[in-house]
Amino acid sequence: MTLHARQRTVARSVKCTGLGVHSGKTVNMTIRPAPANHGIKFVRTDLPGNPEIPARFNRVVDTSLATVIGDNGCIVSTIEHLMASFAGLSIDNAVVELDAYEVPIMDGSAGPFTEAIRSVGIREQNGPRCFFMINEPIELTDGNRSVGIYPDAAFRITCTIDFNHPLVGEQTLTLEMDDDRFAADISPARTFGFLQEVEYLKRYGFARGGSLDNAVVLAADGVMNDGGLRYKDEFVRHKLLDCIGDFSLLGMPMMGHVVTYRSGHAFNHAFLEKFFASKTAWETRTLHDAVDRRPRNRPAEPVHRTGRASARIFP
Repeated sequence: MTLHARQRTVARSVKCTGLGVHSGKTVNMTIRPAPANHGIKFVRTDLPGNPEIPARFNRVVDTSLATVIGDNGCIVSTIEHLMASFAGLSIDNAVVELDAYEVPIMDGSAGPFTEAIRSVGIREQNGPRCFFMINEPIELTDGNRSVGIYPDAAFRITCTIDFNHPLVGEQTLTLEMDDDRFAADISPARTFGFLQEVEYLKRYGFARGGSLDNAVVLAADGVMNDGGLRYKDEFVRHKLLDCIGDFSLLGMPMMGHVVTYRSGHAFNHAFLEKFFASKTAWETRTLHDAVDRRPRNRPAEPVHRTGRASARIFP
């Protein structure tokens, strides 16, 4: 597991250009270094005054098709894959400039963003990193969906999905967060959808930029993409990627075990609201203090039935 004691930012600016998945228009994006304690902030260079939106859970304005943040009438959509790259590479501070309202979809994964950031390097800063240290379980359940976080000596995520399709079904994956492991095992996993849903979205003016170049599309009898899947369990890997992006909107890394069952952007966001309302269940600490107080024995966590695909990505 990678634990960085100091804050980090990109070493140099890097540009990415691609289509907006819903608008179908070309988007130019630049990721720039930012000072310590700045956080991740998005800047709309196409609007008067270049308005700025911090990437925080209390700026989320929509979760129906993607995670959308907004402030004073200005929005930035589909931020979850880029935010996952920042969190997966332990980057705390950056400025993201966009000339449109969507982050480019690229190939439907976080891979292109991760590669771009690594190509320019990551710079350690003087400010210490602060962590949310989980002291008591926090849980949110609604029918057959649930999200919980439990005390742990590291930051790990267990994600379970369940879709009524022969190539998906129920899949479970656990990841202990590590920069290299994220880049190799999670970052390249692409978003996916079912053919009938994609056709429906396009009929009503959404997903204009969506194609087999930036999503895995499932028909009734299999994967439509010529190259097939990048991993046999690419579906749960991508949902775990989405969770990393959504939970990064807490604004600081965590020491705890996140367990999600059939969750999505909207339910993840509802959990973040409960998290901040449960102030006695966590505290903020620097890495030095957090390591001194990490729990040695984790309390029992809910165990969901796992289907035919189950894996763990940590020693």
